[in-house]
Amino acid sequence: MSPDDPNTPQHTTPMPIAPLRIALMGSRGIPASYSGFETFYEQLAVRLAARGHRVTVYNRAHHYKTHHREYRGVRIVTLPSIATKHLDTLSHALLSLLHALCTRQQVYSMVIVGNSPLALLTRLFGKKLVLNVDGADFARDKWTGFAKTYLRWCEGIAARWADVIIADSRVIQQRYLALYRRETVFLPYGANLCPRDDAPPDPPVLARFGLSPGEYILFVSRMTPENCAHVLVEAWQAAGCPRRLVLVGDAPYVDDYQNEIARLCEGTDIVRTGYLFGDDYRDLSRHCRLFVLPAGIDGTRPVLLDQMAFGNCVLVRDTPANMEVIGDAGDSFSNDDPVASLATRLSALDGDDVEVARLRARALERVAAHYSWERVTDEYEKMFSRLAAGARPALR
Repeated sequence: MSPDDPNTPQHTTPMPIAPLRIALMGSRGIPASYSGFETFYEQLAVRLAARGHRVTVYNRAHHYKTHHREYRGVRIVTLPSIATKHLDTLSHALLSLLHALCTRQQVYSMVIVGNSPLALLTRLFGKKLVLNVDGADFARDKWTGFAKTYLRWCEGIAARWADVIIADSRVIQQRYLALYRRETVFLPYGANLCPRDDAPPDPPVLARFGLSPGEYILFVSRMTPENCAHVLVEAWQAAGCPRRLVLVGDAPYVDDYQNEIARLCEGTDIVRTGYLFGDDYRDLSRHCRLFVLPAGIDGTRPVLLDQMAFGNCVLVRDTPANMEVIGDAGDSFSNDDPVASLATRLSALDGDDVEVARLRARALERVAAHYSWERVTDEYEKMFSRLAAGARPALR
């Protein structure tokens, strides 16, 4: 791995910090092969390990065919779970926390607000829990009935019992302050600069799906209702866009929605790739005309930062969190009338090479200035160190 590789961890913290034993729990695990939390843990864990910390990431057994014991300096502990839609995350997080407590970790860091009841366990053992709550999880369309009520209840539990709450956007930070009078630590996700100008000119992934560079519009996300692939498909059809549409992603437990997307794509030349990672994901991303994020759930979307770090023109639904991320480095469409307004913006950007080029350049500049993974790791490292020493983390 060369020093110029964007995935190479490089220590930028001015003063050395004593090595810590850090447990990262609640995600499916690393190497990342599902969603934003897994990417976050991979990027953070590898960098912390490179700085001399003993980092343990807990993987879900059913999610990985190969059960690694180590990954790029990070210790991997693979544990089982109750692999159902409602119990997979919580059951695995519970086993992970029990293992972490038994192995006397110094830092207990967890993701997903639905895991917040486990803060009672860390308190019982006199340990402090850092909880990254992500966005308003209960608002996701995949959750109904009791699950939606449970996740809303978990927000209140997190506010009362988690020792440190991480908000990945100012919108979520303001939500916890307004609803629960709870201060949170603002720490966004990061991204690795990997400009499209450095992409190979004719990568194999394009040939595999019959695509031409610059001639397709890209969607990347889990194929779940709240990520709104259907909105993009309908807008693309309404715009009569001459460029192809490429949908990257998949998801378990949402067969009805997958069937809806399949129905919408019938009779079109829309490309559905399923999951893509690594070089295939990077190369497909770096050759698109533009990237569209139709999701409306508040919270920072790691895939949006990725796409900006590729130097892509990004077009997002104008929710507060999305607009917070793009600033003046992207285009947007209306949350109130998403299909019609997205169709209008697709048509406009399809014929405006100058604006597309301007937004590509601004996206790279904004990520470099505000969303470097090295800067994010610096902040987590300082926070973990303060917490292990018994001090409260600085609020941001």
